[in-house]
Amino acid sequence: DDAFAAFRLTEEDEREIQNMAKDDRIGKRIIKSIAPSIYGHENIKTALALALFGGVPKDIGGKHRIRGDINILMLGDPGTAKSQFLKYVEKTANRAVFTTGQGASAVGLTASVRKDPITREWTLEGGALVLADKGVCLIDEFDKMADATRSVLHEVMVSSFISMEALLQRAHFISSHLQEQQTVSIAKAGIITTLNARTSVLAAANPIGSKYNVKLPITKNIDLPPTLISRFDLVYLVLDKIDEASDRRLARHLVSLYLEDRPQSGGKDLLPVEMLTSYISYARNHISPALTAEAGDALATEYVALRKAGEDPRSSERRITATTRQLESMIRLSEAHARMRFS
Repeated sequence: DDAFAAFRLTEEDEREIQNMAKDDRIGKRIIKSIAPSIYGHENIKTALALALFGGVPKDIGGKHRIRGDINILMLGDPGTAKSQFLKYVEKTANRAVFTTGQGASAVGLTASVRKDPITREWTLEGGALVLADKGVCLIDEFDKMADATRSVLHEVMVSSFISMEALLQRAHFISSHLQEQQTVSIAKAGIITTLNARTSVLAAANPIGSKYNVKLPITKNIDLPPTLISRFDLVYLVLDKIDEASDRRLARHLVSLYLEDRPQSGGKDLLPVEMLTSYISYARNHISPALTAEAGDALATEYVALRKAGEDPRSSERRITATTRQLESMIRLSEAHARMRFS
């Protein structure tokens, strides 16, 4: 029930966190502190920071639950620091589970039942999504995940539910059914229980052939079903472009890490990992921003503009366009922005 049972702040820690929140530049400082050893990629660092803070989950009338978790996909060429971003989030998040798509199975993501070799009793072992409840689940090599395993994520990423009866039956579970409270119920060998899986999914994937082909459309470069891609709030394309000026800046930044063991710039603004973790945990536990009517109007206007941007006036066919999922994503991201500023 308590996501922070093992995490307690002293009064002095809370005072320090409250003072930090009063800094007008706290948002920029937090974003700079996300993976500071990685050069550039400010947009991805911003997204990861927002995912760590998360939006506010809602339970409308006790019947309709809307997730506050933010899902992010980084797709791109090898050597563009995608895995390093995930590893940094693993160190920063108060609760994080790291797995790779190549070695993950459907049962490994949800839960498994096995017989204890000593007591001969059946025991239940939670998978990555269950262990990451109220935290983040990090999946590297997302493109190498089997189709059956990916199927588990469809429901998890819409409303953070697990509802894969067929997959669980393959794992010899007797029954599994969807609950309104973002849970999976299991009944097997005398074990009848309910598990939560309220987690953000942060994934990294390579394009088909491990190298993005700019001559082909994005749909031809990605070996992921559109139904799954649409579940991500943000999708980032990370390309390894050859540019002498940016390559030189990147090289100097990388060399400075080996010379000084710290990034070249922003040293004073950077927050220690422990302090950043404390700040995020406090914000998630105490700050619950509410959408104002004015903000709602602004979001609705922006959504209509995004819908129009998906229409090509020269063609009767519709291109990739925004859906209501993008509007919900915008609301979650806005709440995370506010939570970051204690607003």
